[in-house]
Amino acid sequence: MVTEIEQWPSLPYEEWKDTYATLHMWTQIVGKIALAQAPPLNHSWGVTLLVSPRGLTTRTLAHGERTFTLEFDFIDHQLVIRSSDGATRHVALAPRSVANFYGEVMATLEALALPVKIWPVAAEVPVPVRLDTDEAHRSYDRAQAHRCWTILSKVARVFEGSRCDFVGKCSPVHFFWGGFDLAVTRFSGRPAPPRDGPAFMREAYSHEVISHGFWFGSGPVLEPAFYAYAVPEPPGLKAARAQPRGAFYHGELGEFILPYETVRRADSPEHAIQAFVDSTYDQAANLGRWNRAVLERTPR
Repeated sequence: MVTEIEQWPSLPYEEWKDTYATLHMWTQIVGKIALAQAPPLNHSWGVTLLVSPRGLTTRTLAHGERTFTLEFDFIDHQLVIRSSDGATRHVALAPRSVANFYGEVMATLEALALPVKIWPVAAEVPVPVRLDTDEAHRSYDRAQAHRCWTILSKVARVFEGSRCDFVGKCSPVHFFWGGFDLAVTRFSGRPAPPRDGPAFMREAYSHEVISHGFWFGSGPVLEPAFYAYAVPEPPGLKAARAQPRGAFYHGELGEFILPYETVRRADSPEHAIQAFVDSTYDQAANLGRWNRAVLERTPR
């Protein structure tokens, strides 16, 4: 019998950080291709990646009269490019530099008569690097990449269920290649105070939100973890109590954090994640005076 802890694999930051860094840059290349081709849907929803039965995929992208998708397949370890005329090409996911991967992806799109131009500089990283010349990141461990996708798949299922009783505006459960995180966001319907930062961030937080997500660690949290935050943050949220045991408010990040290791060792990881989502949403929505009677099917 497979136990819960085996179904939720371990992926310590220190063990896979090199594959993580390379894969982050590879997803940025594919994400920027989506950015170049997708309509400007609100909050950048059209350019995120989606968890698929084999990995991470773009939405269907238009190119003239044709359409195409790019999918990271973490079972056969290939980037699969499919076009609406039936053509399919594969780019190997293997130890290779970001520059090498970039060159083959762009050449493959050219060969399919699907040329795309992107700004080849990594976004949302402390030290931006040029994706077309990056020779430093070149690690790829198949087992680690597969565990990454396994975790994302299991988290996505819980996140999908968690949004069902919220009938207000809510994002898809999707993967942001800038931060390499899976997220789902609820909206109150009210505009938020203007904020500083790049245009895409100002637009992302143009309205009040409560967001939940999962990422593999960076900055002050070098371990996989779940997060929750509200924008704008209502007074009193920092002192609010979140569930389950092990969740806490991280002052530097301005977010609630629940370590993945705490979740995978719980009697029911699914229930632990749900408790984190429910408790942080309840606290933020109540303190922020959201109109829960209108926004929820069965207000708690």
